[in-house]
Amino acid sequence: MTGIVYKSTGSWYTVKADTNEFFECRIKGKFRMQGIKSTNPIAVGDKVDFDLDTTADVVTGVITNIHERKNYLIRKSVNLSKQVHIIAANVDILFILVTIDNPVTTTSFIDRLLVTAEAYGIEAILVFNKVDTFSEETLDDQLFLQYTYDKIGYKCLRVSAATGKGLDALKETMTNKVSMFTGHSGVGKSTLVNALEPGLNLKTKEISEQHQQGQHTTTFAEMYDLSFDAKIIDTPGIRGFGIVDMEPQEIGNYFPEFFKLKDQCKFNNCLHREEPHCAVKDALDDDEISWSRYKSYTQMLDGDEENYRADTYGNGKNPDA
Repeated sequence: MTGIVYKSTGSWYTVKADTNEFFECRIKGKFRMQGIKSTNPIAVGDKVDFDLDTTADVVTGVITNIHERKNYLIRKSVNLSKQVHIIAANVDILFILVTIDNPVTTTSFIDRLLVTAEAYGIEAILVFNKVDTFSEETLDDQLFLQYTYDKIGYKCLRVSAATGKGLDALKETMTNKVSMFTGHSGVGKSTLVNALEPGLNLKTKEISEQHQQGQHTTTFAEMYDLSFDAKIIDTPGIRGFGIVDMEPQEIGNYFPEFFKLKDQCKFNNCLHREEPHCAVKDALDDDEISWSRYKSYTQMLDGDEENYRADTYGNGKNPDA
């Protein structure tokens, strides 16, 4: 039988077969995935072949094969720095939820997700959430941020789970696709998904006022079928997103506005830093490229995750500590 992995809890996988039935499956023996050191051989979104085991009272499945992935999204594994954790596979759209305040979504966080999506061939769309809560000043910040990414070519949507603003456009974009919503903990991911599909009842928690960040409510990734012919993968709130297996000279290729200018640089291996006659630096000086994007790029070059994970909540503590 063939099916899609809807949920992973470590050793067991919930698989939806082509017959629309769900089976609890496990892996037979050890799976070795070629070319990737991963802590989890199978991820939500994987297409798998499995055999049914009818010897016990409850019918379960044994996964025998994983189909080739169209793409996947990864983050560094918490304990084993050289290994990665596959968050989800075969994703059509990565929706990056952005809030201007409560909590602040940093541009370095957005840019890391965009680079990862570019690197793995996943369409990324920015969703500015909680637009009903904006003051005039916050609205100016949001529109400027939207302008920055719109100019590069990224699609941006403005929504409010509370008022329903923008939900129809979001649903239309999601139809017939496998979508994943990601963002800092507390950006309103679960609330937004529950507004799209009221019967789903994903767990939500209020933002802790002391820390201005949400408390994690999701522990394992899970896929859901929605009533308007869409699928979503719900994932744990991601705070730290590592750039994994990427050479320094590759990173600029995943900034589309840098890549466009690459062939105009004097040196074909230009890292857009100190090199003379660099088209990217010239565009930066002419305000054609955003300084926040360039700063994110240099942080990634330096492998500087501390700035990226540093205190953005005003409590003097690293939220990952």
